[in-house]
Amino acid sequence: TYQEQLQDIVEKGINAAEEQQKKLASKPFEYAEKLETEAREYSVKTLRTRYYGYSENLFEQLRSLNTRFGSFAADLVAKLEKEAAEGADTVADAADEVTSVAQSTKATAQAKKPAARKTTARKSTSTAKKSPATA
Repeated sequence: TYQEQLQDIVEKGINAAEEQQKKLASKPFEYAEKLETEAREYSVKTLRTRYYGYSENLFEQLRSLNTRFGSFAADLVAKLEKEAAEGADTVADAADEVTSVAQSTKATAQAKKPAARKTTARKSTSTAKKSPATA
Protein backbone atom coordinates (compact mmCIF):
# COMPACT_ATOMS: atom_id res chain seq x y z
CA THR A 1 0.00 0.00 0.00
CA TYR A 2 0.88 3.62 -0.31
CA GLN A 3 1.18 4.02 3.43
CA GLU A 4 3.78 1.23 3.69
CA GLN A 5 5.74 2.56 0.72
CA LEU A 6 5.69 6.03 2.23
CA GLN A 7 6.85 4.69 5.58
CA ASP A 8 9.68 2.71 3.85
CA ILE A 9 10.86 5.84 2.02
CA VAL A 10 10.82 7.87 5.24
CA GLU A 11 12.60 5.01 7.09
CA LYS A 12 15.32 4.87 4.42
CA GLY A 13 15.73 8.66 4.64
CA ILE A 14 16.02 8.49 8.42
CA ASN A 15 18.57 5.66 8.18
CA ALA A 16 20.65 7.58 5.59
CA ALA A 17 20.52 10.76 7.69
CA GLU A 18 21.53 8.79 10.79
CA GLU A 19 24.45 7.20 8.97
CA GLN A 20 25.69 10.57 7.67
CA GLN A 21 25.28 12.17 11.09
CA LYS A 22 27.33 9.39 12.72
CA LYS A 23 30.08 9.77 10.08
CA LEU A 24 30.25 13.53 10.62
CA ALA A 25 30.08 13.26 14.39
CA SER A 26 32.81 10.63 14.51
CA LYS A 27 35.44 12.85 12.79
CA PRO A 28 36.17 15.13 15.78
CA PHE A 29 36.31 12.09 18.07
CA GLU A 30 38.69 10.28 15.71
CA TYR A 31 41.00 13.30 15.68
CA ALA A 32 40.80 13.60 19.46
CA GLU A 33 41.63 9.91 19.90
CA LYS A 34 44.55 10.20 17.50
CA LEU A 35 45.84 13.26 19.34
CA GLU A 36 45.39 11.51 22.68
CA THR A 37 47.35 8.50 21.43
CA GLU A 38 50.19 10.70 20.18
CA ALA A 39 50.14 12.71 23.39
CA ARG A 40 50.53 9.51 25.41
CA GLU A 41 53.35 8.47 23.13
CA TYR A 42 55.18 11.72 23.89
CA SER A 43 55.44 11.86 27.64
CA VAL A 44 57.35 14.70 29.26
CA LYS A 45 60.38 12.42 29.69
CA THR A 46 60.23 11.42 26.06
CA LEU A 47 59.91 15.03 24.95
CA ARG A 48 62.84 16.03 27.18
CA THR A 49 64.98 13.21 25.80
CA ARG A 50 64.17 14.16 22.23
CA TYR A 51 64.79 17.84 22.93
CA TYR A 52 68.21 17.12 24.46
CA GLY A 53 69.01 14.79 21.58
CA TYR A 54 68.13 17.46 19.01
CA SER A 55 70.06 20.10 20.96
CA GLU A 56 73.11 17.88 21.24
CA ASN A 57 72.98 17.14 17.52
CA LEU A 58 72.70 20.84 16.70
CA PHE A 59 75.70 21.78 18.84
CA GLU A 60 77.77 18.91 17.45
CA GLN A 61 77.05 20.20 13.95
CA LEU A 62 78.06 23.70 15.03
CA ARG A 63 81.33 22.35 16.48
CA SER A 64 82.00 20.47 13.26
CA LEU A 65 81.35 23.63 11.28
CA ASN A 66 83.72 25.53 13.56
CA THR A 67 86.43 22.90 12.99
CA ARG A 68 86.01 23.16 9.24
CA PHE A 69 86.07 26.95 9.48
CA GLY A 70 89.27 26.73 11.57
CA SER A 71 90.93 24.59 8.89
CA PHE A 72 89.86 27.03 6.20
CA ALA A 73 91.16 29.98 8.23
CA ALA A 74 94.49 28.20 8.85
CA ASP A 75 94.93 27.56 5.13
CA LEU A 76 94.06 31.17 4.34
CA VAL A 77 96.49 32.54 6.95
CA ALA A 78 99.26 30.23 5.68
CA LYS A 79 98.75 31.48 2.13
CA LEU A 80 98.77 35.12 3.28
CA GLU A 81 101.93 34.58 5.36
CA LYS A 82 103.62 32.90 2.39
CA GLU A 83 102.68 35.79 0.09
CA ALA A 84 103.85 38.30 2.71
CA ALA A 85 107.19 36.48 3.08
CA GLU A 86 107.64 36.38 -0.70
CA GLY A 87 106.80 40.09 -0.87
CA ALA A 88 109.29 40.84 1.90
CA ASP A 89 111.98 38.86 0.06
CA THR A 90 111.27 40.83 -3.12
CA VAL A 91 111.50 44.13 -1.22
CA ALA A 92 114.74 43.02 0.49
CA ASP A 93 116.25 42.04 -2.88
CA ALA A 94 115.26 45.39 -4.36
CA ALA A 95 116.71 47.22 -1.34
CA ASP A 96 119.99 45.29 -1.69
CA GLU A 97 120.14 46.19 -5.37
CA VAL A 98 119.49 49.88 -4.62
CA THR A 99 122.15 49.83 -1.90
CA SER A 100 124.63 48.20 -4.26
CA VAL A 101 123.93 50.75 -7.00
CA ALA A 102 124.19 53.61 -4.50
CA GLN A 103 127.51 52.36 -3.17
CA SER A 104 128.97 51.90 -6.64
CA THR A 105 127.76 55.38 -7.63
CA LYS A 106 129.30 56.84 -4.48
CA ALA A 107 132.61 55.05 -5.16
CA THR A 108 132.63 56.33 -8.75
CA ALA A 109 131.88 59.87 -7.57
CA GLN A 110 134.65 59.75 -4.98
CA ALA A 111 137.15 58.46 -7.51
CA LYS A 112 136.37 61.29 -9.94
CA LYS A 113 136.45 64.21 -7.47
CA PRO A 114 139.18 63.75 -4.88
CA ALA A 115 140.75 67.19 -5.53
CA ALA A 116 137.48 69.03 -5.03
CA ARG A 117 137.15 67.60 -1.56
CA LYS A 118 140.67 68.61 -0.58
CA THR A 119 140.06 72.15 -1.75
CA THR A 120 136.93 72.35 0.33
CA ALA A 121 138.85 71.07 3.30
CA ARG A 122 141.60 73.75 2.81
CA LYS A 123 139.07 76.55 2.66
CA SER A 124 137.56 75.42 5.94
CA THR A 125 140.97 75.28 7.55
CA SER A 126 142.06 78.68 6.28
CA THR A 127 138.72 80.21 7.31
CA ALA A 128 139.12 78.75 10.75
CA LYS A 129 142.60 80.29 11.11
CA LYS A 130 141.41 83.74 10.11
CA SER A 131 138.51 83.80 12.51
CA PRO A 132 140.58 83.61 15.75
CA ALA A 133 143.06 86.21 14.48
CA THR A 134 140.39 88.80 13.84
CA ALA A 135 138.82 88.25 17.18
